[in-house]
Amino acid sequence: MALLIYGANGYTGELIARRAAKLALGLPVILAGRRAEAVSALGAELGFEHRAFGLDDPARLASGLAGVKAVLNCAGPFSRTALPMAEACLRAGVHYLDITGEIPVLEALAQRDGEAKARGVTLLPAAGFDVVPSDCLAAEAKHRVPTATHLALGFRVLARMSRGTTITTIEGAHLGGTVRREGKLLSVASGWKTRSMDFGDGPEKAITIPWGDIATAYRTTGIPNIEVYAAVPLASRIAVRAARFLGPVLASPALKEFLISRLDGQAPGPNAEQRASGESRFYAEASDDAGHVARVRLITPEGYELTSWTALELGKRAATDELPIGYQTPATACGRGFVLEFAGVRLEEVEPSASA
Repeated sequence: MALLIYGANGYTGELIARRAAKLALGLPVILAGRRAEAVSALGAELGFEHRAFGLDDPARLASGLAGVKAVLNCAGPFSRTALPMAEACLRAGVHYLDITGEIPVLEALAQRDGEAKARGVTLLPAAGFDVVPSDCLAAEAKHRVPTATHLALGFRVLARMSRGTTITTIEGAHLGGTVRREGKLLSVASGWKTRSMDFGDGPEKAITIPWGDIATAYRTTGIPNIEVYAAVPLASRIAVRAARFLGPVLASPALKEFLISRLDGQAPGPNAEQRASGESRFYAEASDDAGHVARVRLITPEGYELTSWTALELGKRAATDELPIGYQTPATACGRGFVLEFAGVRLEEVEPSASA
């Protein structure tokens, strides 16, 4: 029944490991990562077994999963780590979870659904802030409009990104945007569309971004047309649109290396006070061709704090075989009310559902 937290020495991985120690889960927890010194120091402090191994040696990776029931992968960028770890988990019959929000990773894992079911393995990526709240909210909107053909999701956060999230953003900055049209992924320009959304303080401008729900919400709801928006200041919207013309520059390995090097010495992420005072807000609008519309809103604690709660809970349920096998999203695995199980999360109806 052991739960292995890989990347436990990273910013989010450490938050999850410390929460596991605080809660006394009632099952063995193993901390792991590439850096032996960092992982062993954290393991010794928290009283957890610790292992050091990379993902480029299949034999060492298989050995690292010995005696493990479920893996919670917190080591990003997940474009590098998710598939090797998931492959090893499928071979070993170990449940796999992570906290990615990267669309290509989510799509690639979804393609392994049949194999996962055949091996009795759960594949549940995006077990954190991206996409637990928005996935549950998407399911709620679909519940209110079962015939929905269009889904617009949006979010507003009041916190800074961790170093790991920033690196992932830098590495994918040249890729542009993504939406879903008639069930298919469609590449669009950065900041392709702007619209107003009400996050609780009146209408705000939000801009399309390639968020993980483009992949996951489709499998949760079956809605064929999905867009995801982020409420950001005007200057940020202008910067996102400027990226349309800077694709080749942003794709430069030298520029990426330079930008990442600029993060050295910075705090790895929001501190405890910032996490405690932060807040995130989500908006969902589902509509069908007959004019039926549902608009709902979700208020949650700060994103990294919430991730440490949801990812650990999902990891625990996986380690005790409480999750369905095959590829899952948070809402398909645990229902649309899953996120409401956590303190400080509340659902609001923006306005009464409308019909033609």
